Amino acid sequence: MGHPNRILILFAHPALEKSRVNRHLIRAVQGLDSVTLHDLYEQYPNFHINAKAEQDLLRAHDLIVFQHPFYWYSSPAILKEWQDLVLEYGFAYGQGGTALRGKKFLSAITTGGSEKAYCRQGHNYFTIRELLAPFEQTARLCGMDYLPPFVVPSTHQITQPEQIAHYGDAYRMSLVALRDGTVDWPTLRQHKTLNAYLAQILPQVSSPVMQPEIAPHGQ
Repeated sequence: MGHPNRILILFAHPALEKSRVNRHLIRAVQGLDSVTLHDLYEQYPNFHINAKAEQDLLRAHDLIVFQHPFYWYSSPAILKEWQDLVLEYGFAYGQGGTALRGKKFLSAITTGGSEKAYCRQGHNYFTIRELLAPFEQTARLCGMDYLPPFVVPSTHQITQPEQIAHYGDAYRMSLVALRDGTVDWPTLRQHKTLNAYLAQILPQVSSPVMQPEIAPHGQ
């Protein structure tokens, strides 16, 4: 029996060998049924992106995930290149551009800064959701349903294996719930992050306590 939502993870990390958190997140979801992991830097080391093949992948999935470190309040370069080449007029938007309409979109990001750093009184001033506005508007233009993001904050402070494992477990549970459609969609949309929603229905996945951190990058 199939799952309601087939998930495509577009993963972008230019130095995965140096990553502790993203590497573990990927390991946590590898092998999940109906979840396709697509490592863009591995697939296109020279940035020669095959737009047609990528469009076919998008058509074959119901929920699209952009997973990446939040580099300078945005994504690593290859994901921007991917958007420029793949999300073409007539495919993703504009006249006849309905291929993505009705699909769901999720940002799964890691940040160096803490949750408290992303507010008017914090070092980064803007909230995570405000800084993700270009991704949200891209989804809206393509007729997609933008979900509250999955966020791993304070990555430079995550040093214990159990802390990293905690986020891996939470990410896996999040994708399983989204894949199987076992979430309350209206309630989910009322939360700032997917993590917050998951913590409400599964208290054991509440975020571990971290110290404030202002670095803009995540691992």
